[in-house]
Amino acid sequence: MKSKVLASPTTFGQVSVEPIEILTDSGFELVRNTYGRTLKEEEVIELAQDCKGIVAGVEPLTKKVMDSCPHLKCISRVGVGMDNVDLGYAKTKGITVTNTPFGPTQAVAELTLALAMSLLRKIPKMHINLKNGIWKKETGNLLSGKTIGVVGLGRIGKATAGMFKALGNEVIGYDLYPDTDWAAENDIRITGLDDLLENADVITLHLPGSKDKKPVLSNREIKNMKPGAFLVNVSRGGVVEEEALYQSLAGGHLSGAAIDVFAVEPYQGPFSQLENVIITPHIGSYAAESKLQMEIDAVNNLVDVLKNRA
Repeated sequence: MKSKVLASPTTFGQVSVEPIEILTDSGFELVRNTYGRTLKEEEVIELAQDCKGIVAGVEPLTKKVMDSCPHLKCISRVGVGMDNVDLGYAKTKGITVTNTPFGPTQAVAELTLALAMSLLRKIPKMHINLKNGIWKKETGNLLSGKTIGVVGLGRIGKATAGMFKALGNEVIGYDLYPDTDWAAENDIRITGLDDLLENADVITLHLPGSKDKKPVLSNREIKNMKPGAFLVNVSRGGVVEEEALYQSLAGGHLSGAAIDVFAVEPYQGPFSQLENVIITPHIGSYAAESKLQMEIDAVNNLVDVLKNRA
């Protein structure tokens, strides 16, 4: 009997069948997500209870899930973030957890740049107006001459900083453990978070959620941001205190925000009512080339683990 593997992302194998073929050619039986959305805890248990591996998305992979899946040996995350996985409990259960840290870098960095430009030039607002038969020109802002503050200088933050530098922007950065050699080589000034918030015209976020689940940008930090600044969050939901950000945008302290990630997804909150906000449904890695490479990497990681533990 073939060992079963759950592929939980709803779009798994849509770009190409290659990830599916790697699994089946390696002798595994594929179990698909039949719900058409991110799985809930009980649904993961239902589909994965007989599986040896999970090709994982952002569904909750909790102690309860692991205890309910006695054959589970590997969780292979399609993507970078691991905050949906109880890593400590997986270790005690002998479950190997892997991710794909290189796949989404270019896609997320390019999305950050696209969102920043769209935000400054108010492109989505005019697009919606014209779709609704309203011919109305809006005056936006140039990216040229703006100071860009990059919060989180891992692979994605570095790639994003490089793109803005290539366009001639001054870039300042903040990271808990900054790569000072890289910063010096690329003319990126490393600074404290408060200094960055006070001086950057456009702030982009590229950092994981904190272990205590507290926002990195709470009401205090948002109030300290430069008046009229723009914020782009493509990192994690919960990194920004959403109510405080909403109030700052509605009250005019910040000029605009582009948000790809939310504390609760799918998002159905009040940001959708603000004209100076762009919201997207957590699509940072959703470029065909990057998505395919992440799926291939995740499947290969899983096959390597399970074959070695056979």
